[in-house]
Amino acid sequence: MPETALFIIDIQTTLATDPATRIPAAARILAATAKILSAARTLPHSALIVIIQHSDPSGPLTHASPSWQLVFPPLHPSELLIHKITRDVFASNPALAGMLRGVGVREVVVCGIQSECCVEATCVGALEAGFGVTLLGGAHSTYDVGGKGVAEVEGEVEGRVRARGGRVVGWEEVVDAWEERGEVFAPRG
Repeated sequence: MPETALFIIDIQTTLATDPATRIPAAARILAATAKILSAARTLPHSALIVIIQHSDPSGPLTHASPSWQLVFPPLHPSELLIHKITRDVFASNPALAGMLRGVGVREVVVCGIQSECCVEATCVGALEAGFGVTLLGGAHSTYDVGGKGVAEVEGEVEGRVRARGGRVVGWEEVVDAWEERGEVFAPRG
């Protein structure tokens, strides 16, 4: 049973690939996520891969619309697709924490879009549900917000996740450790 769940949050067309609406760091997030998923999918002792997809009937993420589509859909029957309508996937899916515990998950490793919205809210939701959380630095991003640039917003989110008891580790360091150890795990420290 996997002790770690890898959450890929809201990497959807409108946020990641549409030139008119994608986040400024879309290329970085797409490249990082592709490498993270490749490592997680090829290692013999892998994590539970959880692809999270947001729906919002009042905006571009309308269910089943072209802009709502996933960039990285589940590829294997063992990968979960979880839909949500709130920023925090645990708030949208009250049974999720119990289901994860039921399959042995104790740690959640997180990457995705938007840092200060769904990524942070899901990290907080996981911590409140009793899971350890590792946010992958360099593998989450957003738009410029309130006069703050992307890097500043990402850094503030990482600080708030740490302040709540989560860890922030660079994604490249994590993938290197996974490959060295031969399994996906949540790094300590």
